[in-house]
Amino acid sequence: MQIWPGKPYPLGATFDGSGTNFSMFSELAERVELCLFDDHNQETRIDLPESTALCWHGYLPNVRPGQRYGFRVHGPWAPENGQWCNPAKVLLDPYAKAVDGLWEWSEAAYPYHFREPENSKNELDSAPFVATSVVINPFFDWGNDRQPNTPSHRTVVYETHVKGFSRTHPDIPEELRGTYAGLAHPLSIEYLQNLRITAVELLPVHQFVQDSTLIDRGLRNYWGYNSIGYLAPHNEYAAGQRGDQVPEFKNLVKTLHAAGIEVILDVVYNHTAEGNHLGPMLSFKGIDNPAYYRLMPENRRYYRDYTGTGNTLNMRHPHVLQLIMDSLRYWVLEMHVDGFRFDLAATLARELHDVDRLSSFFDLIQQDPVVSQVKLIAEPWDIGEGGYQVGNFPPLWSEWNGKYRDTVRDLWRGADQTLAEFGSRFTGSSDLYQGTGRRPNASINFITAHDGFTLSDLVSYNDKHNEANGEENRDGENDNRSWNCGEEGPSDKPAVVVLRRRQTRNFLTTLFLSQGVPMLLGGDEIGRTQRGNNNAYCQDNDLAWYDWTLADTELLQFTRRLIGFRHRHPVFCRRRWFQGRLIHGSQVSDIEWFTPAGVEMSEDDWHAGFATSLGVFLNGHGIQSLSERGEPVTDESFYVMFNSHHEPLEFRLPEQPWGDQWMVILNTADEKDLLAEQEIGPARQAGSQIQVQPSSLILLRRIEPK
Repeated sequence: MQIWPGKPYPLGATFDGSGTNFSMFSELAERVELCLFDDHNQETRIDLPESTALCWHGYLPNVRPGQRYGFRVHGPWAPENGQWCNPAKVLLDPYAKAVDGLWEWSEAAYPYHFREPENSKNELDSAPFVATSVVINPFFDWGNDRQPNTPSHRTVVYETHVKGFSRTHPDIPEELRGTYAGLAHPLSIEYLQNLRITAVELLPVHQFVQDSTLIDRGLRNYWGYNSIGYLAPHNEYAAGQRGDQVPEFKNLVKTLHAAGIEVILDVVYNHTAEGNHLGPMLSFKGIDNPAYYRLMPENRRYYRDYTGTGNTLNMRHPHVLQLIMDSLRYWVLEMHVDGFRFDLAATLARELHDVDRLSSFFDLIQQDPVVSQVKLIAEPWDIGEGGYQVGNFPPLWSEWNGKYRDTVRDLWRGADQTLAEFGSRFTGSSDLYQGTGRRPNASINFITAHDGFTLSDLVSYNDKHNEANGEENRDGENDNRSWNCGEEGPSDKPAVVVLRRRQTRNFLTTLFLSQGVPMLLGGDEIGRTQRGNNNAYCQDNDLAWYDWTLADTELLQFTRRLIGFRHRHPVFCRRRWFQGRLIHGSQVSDIEWFTPAGVEMSEDDWHAGFATSLGVFLNGHGIQSLSERGEPVTDESFYVMFNSHHEPLEFRLPEQPWGDQWMVILNTADEKDLLAEQEIGPARQAGSQIQVQPSSLILLRRIEPK
């Protein structure tokens, strides 16, 4: 087969309409074979003829989209030095834009023999057992696609799973369920629009690997935090065949954009699916192991592990940084996504042993003209020493606020904590973000996420129940800060059921009234349960999928109303911090906190660890920032009474000048008339008393004088 010299860049396989250029980085390689596979899995090997700037490359005329390929790398075999080159292994292109097939866990897929893992070289051919890269057609009709560019302070994030969302939906065609096309189906889009979210945050869609240990236990990697291809949409989520995942994913983005919904990807750039020295050889390990991975300095056979998965990508190497930046730009420019949530993002900042806030990766993000312009969200921790970095990311970044989650959970289960902590979290966590020049939108507020209990389970279980994972319930978080409301698991006791529904409303209402960016775990709005499993990463089945037949339609309607209420009232989604100062021309401040007695909170009140109740006034006339069009922003004023005590409490409304009359528009203890924004009962006078039921909140709107 004829091959031309080609070009070193771009890396990967690039079809230009006539043929395909192939290029792969390897500093270790002494020779690289391009392996082409036909429809009968017959292999043709061709030496890449050129090496330029450590990139091996060649151009093949007439090689077209759909062609399957891989690489075989010849070079040093010295595991003690971290060098694992072995041409018996067919390796996935790190820049593959599509992947065909799955990996079979034959011994041939490993660099060693099982009988002697430390001192053997496995020269069994892996070709029959590994997935292959696919040349794609890069052309797609985007039409008039435009990114919604929803301002961060008006963003509402919906974290969901491509497969789990539609896998059992009875009204979506069976062949589309669990796919990109299923999520793009008109019924799915209509549901998301009616929910009034502004962005979907998709669990990993980069090509990932099904772990051999899970397959052996009859389980599967459901979440997808086991990436191997950073430019390829995961092939198992495609309704079509070889390479079809690319146009299918693009169509999903285009369809969501047309509905005004942004797409944020959960990305895993901290480790790969190749694991540690006992893991398989799928791609990076056989191409240039010392370049791609952090190795132990005393014995480079072994890997430094900040992620709990066996390896850590080497962010200090320029070609690794290039791969990640190229991947990010590709998903923005070619796939039109609107942002990224970075899994275990503290790992990306590790220059040596410590987390370095000014690491190379964040410098590159800051100066990149493409990536710096999209939404950037960090999961601000990893498992290494000093890895909990909430509040320490650079100014462009938002962060999953784990302190918000813990504080709100503690409040509503009645745990002892200072009210000052809750006050800070409810108002956007200025103590964490203001010092770095960030605004309330730096805080991604969440009560639940994919990793942990669902909201239904948070109010139904005191303890995790992960027996289905096959690890004797040892996996998953033990500190869930949950409360089962009196009975563990499902209950038909009316008092327990009523309390659980009230607690669910408390959590949702607190989330959507808080400053910052709310993130709703997909399915919480319909009461989705995982039956007490708080680590469903391996449950690719009905335990983790949405069960639409059991959807709680009343809870769904309540959640829709809450999100719509937030959108209508800018006082709950301010662009700037509360100041706590008097508003010009007024006798009241932009925010004020009160005891249940209706008097302003003192320093002692804030730090009483046993206190579980308070009120807050939010001044709709105290919004100092302008709208996107430079217009003043005003809103109505509201008062919120929180009672997480197990007994009812008499709250007194503040006296003048905070307001003459108030109307109740939400009482989470009331199963009816939930947030209809119409008067519930008579108008309440300043200084009057209102009884707030146990474990409930009341939201009031000030009646403005005419």
